[in-house]
Amino acid sequence: MGASECFRRAAFFTAVLLVVAGSGVRAQETRAPISRAELQLSFAPLVEKAAPAVVNIYTRKVQRTRSFSPLFDDPFFRRFFGQGFGLAVPRERVQNSLGSGVIVRGDGLVVTNHHVIEGADEITLVLFDRREFDAELVGSDERTDLAVLRFDTGGETMPFLRFGDSDALKVGDLVLAIGNPFGVGQTVTSGIVSALARTQVGISDLNFFIQTDAAINPGNSGGALVGMDGALVGVNSAIYSKTGGSLGIGFAIPANMVRSVIAGVTDGGRLVRPWFGAQGQGVTAEIASSLGLDRPRGVLISKVFPGGPADRAGLGVGDVVVAVNGKAVNDDEALKFRVATLQVGGTAELKVWRRGREHRLLVELVAAPEDPPSEVTELSGTHPFSGATVANMSPALADELGRDGFEAGVIILQLRRASTADRLRFRVGDLVASVNGTRIESVRHLKAVMAKPAKHWRITIRRNGKTLSRIIER
Repeated sequence: MGASECFRRAAFFTAVLLVVAGSGVRAQETRAPISRAELQLSFAPLVEKAAPAVVNIYTRKVQRTRSFSPLFDDPFFRRFFGQGFGLAVPRERVQNSLGSGVIVRGDGLVVTNHHVIEGADEITLVLFDRREFDAELVGSDERTDLAVLRFDTGGETMPFLRFGDSDALKVGDLVLAIGNPFGVGQTVTSGIVSALARTQVGISDLNFFIQTDAAINPGNSGGALVGMDGALVGVNSAIYSKTGGSLGIGFAIPANMVRSVIAGVTDGGRLVRPWFGAQGQGVTAEIASSLGLDRPRGVLISKVFPGGPADRAGLGVGDVVVAVNGKAVNDDEALKFRVATLQVGGTAELKVWRRGREHRLLVELVAAPEDPPSEVTELSGTHPFSGATVANMSPALADELGRDGFEAGVIILQLRRASTADRLRFRVGDLVASVNGTRIESVRHLKAVMAKPAKHWRITIRRNGKTLSRIIER
């Protein structure tokens, strides 16, 4: 770093400290540092405390494949021995990946991203002091892209980061990103909070990210975003990039969500989120004007699940949820996030705009019910769905799959390879709407309909919001 860069940074930090101290110095009076002490302003004391709690993660996954002798690519051999003839040779290919993680408890509990350890057969942690430990997976949550690991400390208390309140962050706050970019080793970068509550990123199901311009690169995933008080305010998750490198747009999962996921997976190993039982859309300027709101804000409720928590609390279609427990929400993703960070068993206070007035409603925080029961079944027989594993949709299954909790009917969960259903190009996630004009209501109903003699099947499914129909001959 050149001398001019040192002076530029020192001047910046001096200005920040003067403002924080309330010195009354106007912006035009910002000056260059005048003492050695001011030149030596540094993040070093903060890094010395935080860095030992950030670990490098190396994973190993063995992919097993079967390959055929190249002789059987020759048309001569295929002509005489057939397309499927040949001796399959089993082979193993080892896939390695790297990422970062954060020790959040002295007994060896580590949080990282789900995508860092997904499918891994072996997970190795490398600590700040270069010691290596094998880690086991405690639990993982694909919807938030978080995973919790544990390693045996041998009774030693490890350095760890305490959680900060991510809701207390403000745009412009200074932050540090600590991780292992490109596998070069632990690296610290600095920046500011560029934006909060980013919900249209599309990285995970529960979108609600802290945006920062602190340099984040491949390998930083799962690393720490640290505030100026040394607390963990986020877990670095993704970047926006056209080249694979940092463009100054990075995203971190807020610490309050991280804390709720850890509490869930370490309490019995299964994460259970509160079920709200309602959904809606952000309020536009036109909608705000028609409802008498002073500005576009809140979530306009469009669906309420009959008998669900929102329904029992008195929430109705046309209401606008403005805040949850005093935290503003401006779109459905923000509403989902605020509810997901709460614990099952309590209550939440909703601030609701209805007919020109604000109301307060209390909603119970309960787990989504498995109603109807899933009845997971692999279908067999001489019909198009043979080889498909199906289940009844319910709010609980929808939550587990990250689906719309208002969907009903029978969903395809798995397809046995080379089965009839697989060959007919059905997909995991398809909802069976009807067969031969009969609306399918349950797994038992589907089995009964498919058992009836038929010359052909006219099948209608719902896939990615679209309704598709096809006729399949017997």
